[in-house]
Amino acid sequence: MAKNIPLEKHKDVARIDQESKRTHGWYVRVRFQGKTHPKFFSDGKHGGRYSSLLAALAWRDQIENQLGKVRTDKHIVTVSNTTTGVVGVRHNEKLNRYEVSWVDQSGKQGKTSLSIRKHGKDKAFNLACQIRQKKEAERLGLKSMKR
Repeated sequence: MAKNIPLEKHKDVARIDQESKRTHGWYVRVRFQGKTHPKFFSDGKHGGRYSSLLAALAWRDQIENQLGKVRTDKHIVTVSNTTTGVVGVRHNEKLNRYEVSWVDQSGKQGKTSLSIRKHGKDKAFNLACQIRQKKEAERLGLKSMKR
């Protein structure tokens, strides 16, 4: 592991310092496909604050690798508040279309829509999902992405 890793922010890793319970260490929470994989790394058991952080980061990376989760420090939205159940795809009943939105690698937002009148409801939804998958794969630098 690289030397001089900062003790500040690391994705999915939080510092816990609770004097009342004499608890000091790093709490890792890897979330993937609706499941959370947590683990606590105590300073005492790992030889200090820096060593416990290194252990926490190594464990996080190992678990993500085992799960097939892409390692990135970018925030990735994994919860959909749409009725379609697909992140980035929403059904606009008023305009009778599916709307697709995404963020590219540079952080710029993009969007498009597919007419239900033109394609039919099922085909428009499937095309919207395909566009979203393609754009997400491009953002993550993948050739293709399985859903």
